[in-house]
Amino acid sequence: MADTTLTVTLADYARIMPLVTGAVAPEGVKLNVVTGREGSWPDRASLLSRALTDPTVDAGEGSMGQHLARIGRGDRRFIALPAFPLRNFTARDLYVAKGSSVRTVKDLIGKRVGMYSWTASGSIWYRHFLRWCGVEADQIQWLIGDVDVPQISQSGGDFPPHVKSAPAGRALSEMLIAGEIDALYSPPRPIKYHPADGPIMRLVADIRGTEARYFAETGVYPPQHLIVMRRDVWERDKSLARRLTDAFIRNNEFFERQQRSFPYVTPWHDLENEISAPDYHADGLDATNRRTMELFCEMGFALGLTPKLVSVDDYFAEYLESA
Repeated sequence: MADTTLTVTLADYARIMPLVTGAVAPEGVKLNVVTGREGSWPDRASLLSRALTDPTVDAGEGSMGQHLARIGRGDRRFIALPAFPLRNFTARDLYVAKGSSVRTVKDLIGKRVGMYSWTASGSIWYRHFLRWCGVEADQIQWLIGDVDVPQISQSGGDFPPHVKSAPAGRALSEMLIAGEIDALYSPPRPIKYHPADGPIMRLVADIRGTEARYFAETGVYPPQHLIVMRRDVWERDKSLARRLTDAFIRNNEFFERQQRSFPYVTPWHDLENEISAPDYHADGLDATNRRTMELFCEMGFALGLTPKLVSVDDYFAEYLESA
């Protein structure tokens, strides 16, 4: 019997290259991986959209937050797989203008903060980081809009009273420099960021120490994207959910072995390997990933993304049925 062919969209992360090159493949599946180029943010945004709108795409990288919102609306057109191609800590994404009176995260209480989305996965983890720092989301006045270019904002939707859209045509980075907002949360570095000279700088000086403490106390290395599969593809062969997830698990193991055998990506990569747990980026639904997803679903419910708390078993219902 011929292998099933699956077309999967992904940003061109180094971590997924074993799947792209065919060094790792799902059992009985011919994988056609469509990627972006050179870490392009617009390419990534286009691929995220294609995973949901292109009928020639069977599965692809998708937003955890958007999938949570779909479940909250009863929309089951896509299923979620516990394969997480993108994770990122969030202290590094918090910016202020050079010379700002905001010196600590707690100084943000009562202040105006710009952000690219209220419901995106990364922005949900932003609020989890703030809570860890002792700041609740409703203690801030939020403006949702475009950071600068490339545009990645998701400004539509119903907002709580302490959240509103940024003025049309105004970039949040320019509003920050002008003093119209006090801080900015952004996944890509703002164009006018400079670590020493500004005019935009990071708020948290000791990023590594802060994020290490966050990880030690919460156990969370925040996953932001996962793989979503079209329901009709899954219904034709439910084992595809398990087989594709297993391939991502083996891909991650392959990548980790490669990076530890040839630790030359950065000058200090070998030292990074020594202090990083081998499974910090693990795929699948082990106890750590399950607890992380519980926290994510709890934050989504607390922020009003879902009308009721979504359980991890509900979030991954179809995958668990397949497994």
